[in-house]
Amino acid sequence: MSSLPTIAILATGGTIAGSADDSASAARYRAGAVPIDQLLAASKLGLERVANVRAEQVAQIDSKDLTFDVWERLVARIRHWIEVERVDGVVITHGTDTLEETAMLLHLVVQTDVPIVMTAAMRPSTSLSADGPLNLLNAVRAAANPASRGRGVLVALNQRVHAARDVQKGHTYAVEAFVSPETGPLGFVLDASVQYRRATRLPDAADVLPMPPAGQWPWVEVLSSYAQPDARLVDTLVAAGVRGLVIAATGAGSVHVNLEAALQQAAKQGVIVLRSTRTGAGVVPAHPDGQGWASSGTLNPYKARVLLMLLIAADRAQAETASLQQVIDRY
Repeated sequence: MSSLPTIAILATGGTIAGSADDSASAARYRAGAVPIDQLLAASKLGLERVANVRAEQVAQIDSKDLTFDVWERLVARIRHWIEVERVDGVVITHGTDTLEETAMLLHLVVQTDVPIVMTAAMRPSTSLSADGPLNLLNAVRAAANPASRGRGVLVALNQRVHAARDVQKGHTYAVEAFVSPETGPLGFVLDASVQYRRATRLPDAADVLPMPPAGQWPWVEVLSSYAQPDARLVDTLVAAGVRGLVIAATGAGSVHVNLEAALQQAAKQGVIVLRSTRTGAGVVPAHPDGQGWASSGTLNPYKARVLLMLLIAADRAQAETASLQQVIDRY
């Protein structure tokens, strides 16, 4: 129907397209096994009553194996569908394992009023009580709803709508696996109703970051602080040419004394060190003395890594801690 909005569904694989030999199995399955055209043909979602859907298979992977080239293709196709095809919204199906990283990337590099809604599933498509069909329907409903315009990249799962910056996976197998620890969801989808309860924090136009040139992503790793860590891990990475290190620190950003000297030396050699926390929630405040390291605020280590890679690639990762902290705080 021409009066309905046009929504592009960009599929990347994941559990939502997973297939198992046993319908009672929710743990043993092949992620990304079902192409998007087959997934839509087999479903009885009634999408035709919500939108004119156009689907494209961008990738077909288990999201644990996500790579930079998948990100590059995905961003390029999002821009094509919005800028060339002029669709009214974009839905992205994705694996849950790294969804929060892709969500963060899109939050940082794509600026548009057109709704972009990510969705996924915790159970494969062949499972009893599969959660993917309703998640996909609700994602299309959210993307087709005018209230979603100008809210940035959204994540629709389990009838809730989250902001891409804030959402993260918080459970290994539960259907309600995704949370936004510090903010809560933006809103919810109930039947055909999409309702929002708070605004979205978006980067200013001047802060939208460019995608790195293909194959030129800066090398940034995540290291953890724990009992008796070995500083040789830091030394080895620095010697090998790492550009940035995100520390999944204990508590509110504390780092084991065994790592401190090596990280301070790394910072002196030009490696950007960013402190986050391994706790899964909370803010990492900036240290008064800086220690040569900036803080990620409420970003978990994996989202902080995405931000740091893009900042380094764009030459916006200031070596001086206070300046870098001001940049980080804008996101």
